[in-house]
Amino acid sequence: MFGRRKKSGNAEDSAGEAEQAVEGTASDGTDADGAGEVRRVNLPPAPRPDGPWDLAEVTEPGEGRVDLGGLFVPGVEGMELRVEVAGDAIVAATVVLNDSAVQLQAFAAPKKEGIWGEVREEIASGITQQGGIIDEVEGPLGWELRAQVPVQLPDGTGGVQLVRFVGVDGPRWFLRGVISGQGAVQPQAAGLLETIFRDTVVVRGEGPMAPRDPIVLKLPNDAQMVPDGVQQEDQEGSRFSGGMGQLQRGPEISEIR
Repeated sequence: MFGRRKKSGNAEDSAGEAEQAVEGTASDGTDADGAGEVRRVNLPPAPRPDGPWDLAEVTEPGEGRVDLGGLFVPGVEGMELRVEVAGDAIVAATVVLNDSAVQLQAFAAPKKEGIWGEVREEIASGITQQGGIIDEVEGPLGWELRAQVPVQLPDGTGGVQLVRFVGVDGPRWFLRGVISGQGAVQPQAAGLLETIFRDTVVVRGEGPMAPRDPIVLKLPNDAQMVPDGVQQEDQEGSRFSGGMGQLQRGPEISEIR
């Protein structure tokens, strides 16, 4: 089942809309003032022996995966797959599995330079400005951010949402994931979501794209669209059906330029 949602400008989304420049950093990743402190920005993409994969690295990308054009997303029994739009373009896909979710979004990137280090700094800056808390750790998918993001609860009171921001630099692309729900706090719940992230195939294409431009997705030919907030009565026939209600939307990066 596919749920289609438009991006909104609420406080939860603003965590991902950080556009602050990374100041005082030279192109080689050292401090511009000459201090020489090595920083994890502007580094070449690291090897990806376990994925995520580039289209050129996979013989049959559609085998066991859902073809979304710019992404081939692994299909897992019991999952629900949702797409998100910005304007008229589909720019992100979210896999919901039990009480966890991972949002996948791919962007163009420079040929010889990764952008995940710089993007992490921008996300961290945006969340801390909201009063949130950020921990940068080396997790199962490499360097990631574990965030406590302030949110407004349905009763109007303030709360905190725990979210993991993960990312991998590939050849001329960058894949970012946002893990929420139980997968953000329990390793056993995160395992399958991390596997889905690793086994995703990115289709950058050969056309010219500016760094950080989103790689646009498409719906599969046999997709069944379900409006946001509407539940399907008979879900047994869909292998992408989760049989659960809509999760509360987590922080997103609608723009990271």
